[in-house]
Amino acid sequence: MRQKLLVGLVALLMSASRAWSAPPQAEITNGILNLRVYLPDAEKGFYRGTRFDWAGVVADLRYAGRSYYGPWFSRTDPNIKDFVYDGSDIVAGPCSAITGPVEEFAPALGFDEAKSGGHFIKIGVGVLLKPDDEKYGAFRMYQLVDGGRRTVKRGQGFIEFRQEVEDPSSGYGYIYTKTLRLTKGQPEMVIEHTLKNIGRLPIRGNTYNHNFLVLENESPGPAYTITLPFNATIEEGKNKDLIEAHSNQIVFLKTLHGKDRVFTGIEGFGTTSADYNVRIEDKNVRAGLVISGDHPLSKMALWSIRSVLAAEPFIDFSIDSGSEASWKIRYEYYTF
Repeated sequence: MRQKLLVGLVALLMSASRAWSAPPQAEITNGILNLRVYLPDAEKGFYRGTRFDWAGVVADLRYAGRSYYGPWFSRTDPNIKDFVYDGSDIVAGPCSAITGPVEEFAPALGFDEAKSGGHFIKIGVGVLLKPDDEKYGAFRMYQLVDGGRRTVKRGQGFIEFRQEVEDPSSGYGYIYTKTLRLTKGQPEMVIEHTLKNIGRLPIRGNTYNHNFLVLENESPGPAYTITLPFNATIEEGKNKDLIEAHSNQIVFLKTLHGKDRVFTGIEGFGTTSADYNVRIEDKNVRAGLVISGDHPLSKMALWSIRSVLAAEPFIDFSIDSGSEASWKIRYEYYTF
């Protein structure tokens, strides 16, 4: 009897271990930066929401003893829409529970045209089912009909994700390739994108990177400075006690805590890619990064709570059937 109980206990522990096993992930390095990335997986993936691109979700990046990314939430709950505060916990819903530099594409292709039970597409996710006639909701979980054909290639200092999705019923289709590349001999990561339209309808919209920065888990506050190449203006009314814009800088007036929340659009940028350049620096941690893109900004936002700071640069795209678009985002990490 005792032996049976021991065998049963071991089996239970093994089962629990399998249930709690880490999601699929990969690590790459250039000897200076160490990058850990979650892999797309419809059954076991870290992120299986229907808002953000599944490819290249950064779990952590380390440079010079500093960690730049990680979870900004304490736990997840499928019943939560975006996120909520529960005592000292931050609880995220399935469409928001993601980490690091991650991208979202908008609009959801074909959603407005689809009838209930019809298909629409979210780039980076796949073909989704429209359940009713309500408006599209980014925080709403939709049923995944077809995640397309995905491949992952990894080499010295890079990892490449490829997804091919085609849905004749909606008229949309694409081949999306995303590569995270660590520059040889430098503390730099470049995210390279190519989006090819293989459907019969044009693909038009925008994409942005949410850039969930969790630098050494320090709460955003007066030690942080955001520097831009242009004189920035922000929506001061709802953020007046939390942040201010001074010429080309945005500064925090206090350390965020409790339910403090910063959300503002940022204006003042021009029509060239030179203004897609965001420097974020933390004087306490004595580290920072520069985020730059090779396309002009179409929009920019800043979102922050006590656990994370997110600068969100947007770019527009317009891709006719048979054509493709490419763009890059460069991340330069430094200490001082």
